Amino acid sequence: MIPLSILDLSPIVEGSDAATSFQCSLDLAQHGERWGYNRFWLAEHHGMPGIASAATAVLIGHVAAGTSTIRVGAGGIMLPNHSPLVIAEQFGTLASLFPGRIDLGLGRAPGSDHVTARALRRNLESSADEFPQDVVELLDYFADAPRRQVRAVPGAGLEVPVWILGSSLFGAQLAAALGLPYAFASHFAPQMMMQAIELYRSTFRPSAQLDKPYVMLGFNVFAAETDAEAQLLATSMQQAFVSLRTGRPGKLQPPLPGYLEQLGTAERMMLDSVLSCSAIGSPATVDTELRAFIARTGADELMITSQVFDHAARLRAYEITADIRRKG
Repeated sequence: MIPLSILDLSPIVEGSDAATSFQCSLDLAQHGERWGYNRFWLAEHHGMPGIASAATAVLIGHVAAGTSTIRVGAGGIMLPNHSPLVIAEQFGTLASLFPGRIDLGLGRAPGSDHVTARALRRNLESSADEFPQDVVELLDYFADAPRRQVRAVPGAGLEVPVWILGSSLFGAQLAAALGLPYAFASHFAPQMMMQAIELYRSTFRPSAQLDKPYVMLGFNVFAAETDAEAQLLATSMQQAFVSLRTGRPGKLQPPLPGYLEQLGTAERMMLDSVLSCSAIGSPATVDTELRAFIARTGADELMITSQVFDHAARLRAYEITADIRRKG
């Protein structure tokens, strides 16, 4: 089976806090390293009561310092929120501290609402429309012989793999044009997944970083000993999506028996759509769903996310998934 990696949103669960979330993230990364996961990525979100990874580069350093072999990175840094030079310096620092282990995934969404985005940037002169130019500028800061007069120190000459993240055709086109690996957010926005994969592969141009297309897809896994137990675990994530889409984001809630039956038709349809790239069930069920998804998409790697309320149950979900991969 293809490589599997971990996407961690560093969830803050109901009744807990960010400090505990960070402990759990490191513990998950350490277990994932032992179980053979390829990467451990953290995502930039702001103003979200249930997500603690806002200072993404800082948390990457924390996780990398507590592990030894697994690649650690951003999935992703929302580049419109930042100066490309600052990100080059941050990830140049991380790459200097942890050589050969740091990934930099870049997205063009703000990772927040409009008001929070304004507070992040102080103004909105930097926009998502400038994302391609910002990516090119950032790549130049990492070059052996940068064209710009300003230098990223550390950063220049360091091999920091850069990925383009996306949930539409825009990211696929940019990743292909720049010859960069592409990560598609199919774990929450799968609607254009197959079109984006085809566009990326058909228009890819080789680069110094990558000689052929490389696609990583987000995939939700809620794995437990039985289908019924896994379906119950998944209700925490289902609650989170409904709360987010109805403008009431909060901490990750405990599993709620019978949750889906309480929802209206529109909410059920929304969940069926956004969580269509998911495996929910026993080891046998997850195995079947994983293999079917890989066969359908031809993915080169999967980024597994499992937003489970109980930390021990979350670890078990990732352990089951790792066991499936080891068995081939």
